[in-house]
Amino acid sequence: MTKLDPLKTSSYDYELPKELIATYPVTPASDAKLLVYNRETKTITHTTFNHLIQYIPKDSKIFLNDTKVIKARIFGKKDTGGKVELLFNKPHIDDTFMVYIRGRVHIGTKLYFEDDLVVEVVDMYEDGMRVVKFFKDDIQLDFIQVVELLNKIGHIPLPHYLEREDEKSDDITYQTLFASNYGAVAAPTASLHFTPELLQDIKDKFETNYLTLHVGAGTFKPVECDDILEHPMHSEYYNIPNKSKEILDSCDDILAVGTTVTRTIEYYNDTKQQNGEANLFLNPLNKPKKVKYLLTNFHLPKSTLIMLVASFIGLEETLRVYDEAIKNRYRFFSYGDGMLIV
Repeated sequence: MTKLDPLKTSSYDYELPKELIATYPVTPASDAKLLVYNRETKTITHTTFNHLIQYIPKDSKIFLNDTKVIKARIFGKKDTGGKVELLFNKPHIDDTFMVYIRGRVHIGTKLYFEDDLVVEVVDMYEDGMRVVKFFKDDIQLDFIQVVELLNKIGHIPLPHYLEREDEKSDDITYQTLFASNYGAVAAPTASLHFTPELLQDIKDKFETNYLTLHVGAGTFKPVECDDILEHPMHSEYYNIPNKSKEILDSCDDILAVGTTVTRTIEYYNDTKQQNGEANLFLNPLNKPKKVKYLLTNFHLPKSTLIMLVASFIGLEETLRVYDEAIKNRYRFFSYGDGMLIV
């Protein structure tokens, strides 16, 4: 067996049977399996989200991401008649926006969509990102107007590994119960396991706080270089309200619900900036300093997300936990089961 090296991308690979990729969520959501990993004893407990509360350390302050997923995927045509697909990513500057476009375009290309939406390409980056302007009736649209129109004509941007088109049910199941700030193109999936009853029980028993990180398409970008530290980490907009800032500044027993919350808190801990663009890459060589406990899903092989899990429990234990989850037929990825690290 090849020796594991936390610097090598290949060390974060694992074999996942295709049937363990969850294409739809469990109903009710809290019936999903939950693997609890205790760092002190290195023990694994198998349970479900219905029993989550009994495993959360009693003095925990819980942080959730209240971002809301935009229907960011739209289909249209070029003026030549060729089909195009556009995936909104995030605002840029001066009412321009960063998007991905499937279909050949150049600066000046205009794309035509439903509801008289016209998109003009104004810049192109080597990494595949395109900068565009959105127009309706020859009037340039701002962020709020773009979101309103996308939500009218667009589709929920389900991850590619689900290998299916979005359905009406995804409008609800791929959105957290507390989603309130539009801006994400992917859901903070650890929070999809909450039912109204479970969420209320958590609020009744624990200090519960919110922050916003708009999950971008970069969350699915694979690590392609051999050395993980050479990976160009994507950045995403975040905001931490004053109340949440006060809690972060005054306590240490923090439970982050999801990798997005973890990165936001750790970025704030490093910079003391309440909002901006977070591009922190957590891994075994850059461990969390503020977040003590983590609730998360099971992530793609060789992704920055599995590397973040390894920043909490180490590479070897991460692979052991994932192997145990596979043996016990856990469901993986966005609509899959979860794990709690305490």
